[in-house]
Amino acid sequence: MTAIVDSHHHIWRQADLPWLVGPMQPRIFGSYEPIRRDYPITEYIDDIAGCGVAKSVYVQANWAKERFDDEAAWVQRTHEETGWPHAIVAYADLSVEDARPQFDRLARHALVRGVRMQLHWHDNASYCFAARPDLCDDPAIRRNVEALADYGWSFDLQVFAPQMASAARLAEACPHITFILQHAGMLEDLSSQGRALWRVGMERLAARPNVVSKLSGLGTFLHRNDSAHISDMVRQTVAMFGAERCLFGSNFPIEKLWTRYRDLIDAYQEATLEFTPAQREHIFCGAATRVYRLDR
Repeated sequence: MTAIVDSHHHIWRQADLPWLVGPMQPRIFGSYEPIRRDYPITEYIDDIAGCGVAKSVYVQANWAKERFDDEAAWVQRTHEETGWPHAIVAYADLSVEDARPQFDRLARHALVRGVRMQLHWHDNASYCFAARPDLCDDPAIRRNVEALADYGWSFDLQVFAPQMASAARLAEACPHITFILQHAGMLEDLSSQGRALWRVGMERLAARPNVVSKLSGLGTFLHRNDSAHISDMVRQTVAMFGAERCLFGSNFPIEKLWTRYRDLIDAYQEATLEFTPAQREHIFCGAATRVYRLDR
C-alpha cells in the first residue's frame, strides 16, 4: 500500500478557538467536551503512528476571524519546528470587497496552498455556519475565489446538498480554481429523499472538472465510525468523481470523539478493497499530493 496523505486535520490551542472557550454551544458533531483542550501536533503524530501516514494537510480551525494570519503563522512555525504538517488551508473572509490584502498576508507563509471559508447553511441551527444559504452566488465571494488563481491556490468548498447547484455555478464561473468539496458533500439527511437530493447535487459538482471530493468527516452526522456507511459513501462518490478526483482526509481530532485513527484508516481501507491499486493510490496519496501541491 502506498504512503497515506491525510488531507484534512486540525491542530489547535484551546485559547485560540472561540468555539472552545466559554459555554458549550450546539455543534454539528455533537458534544465535544473531550476535545475542549489543546490538540498539539505531537498528539496528532502519536495518533497516526503505525498507520502509514507520510504527509498531512492542516485545514483552518476557526480562530477569531481577525486572527486568520496568526493561525497560519502558528501552523507554519509548527512545521518548521517538527516537520508537520506539510500544507496549510488558511482562512480568509471572502465576503469583503477585495480579499487580496488578506491573501498577500497569507502568502508570506510558504505552506499555504489554499483557503477555506465555510459556506454551509442549514435551517438546523446546530448545523448552520454561514450567514445565509446563497453565498456561492454572492458577487464578492465569486470575485475573491477567482482571485485565488493569482496565488496558485485552491478553495476548500463546504456546502450542504441544497446549496450544491449554486456551488456548481461558482465552480463554473471560476474555471482556474480547484474546488475541494469537504466531507463528500456533508450528507446529513439519510432518508431516501435526502440521499436523492445529495446525489443530484453531487452529480452537478462532479460534472465540473475543477471540483474534487474529499472523503472525510463521514461520521459527522452519525457520531460513530460506521464502516458500512463509509463504504457506501466512498463507493458512490468515487463512481461520480472518479478515483483521481477523490482524496482521503481524517478530520481529526473531531473524529477522535468517536474513534481511533487506526480504526478510521481500517474503515477506509476496507471501503476501497474493491478498487484497483491505481485507484487506491489516487485516493490515499496521489490526488491530495496533486491538489495541495505537496511535492513542492
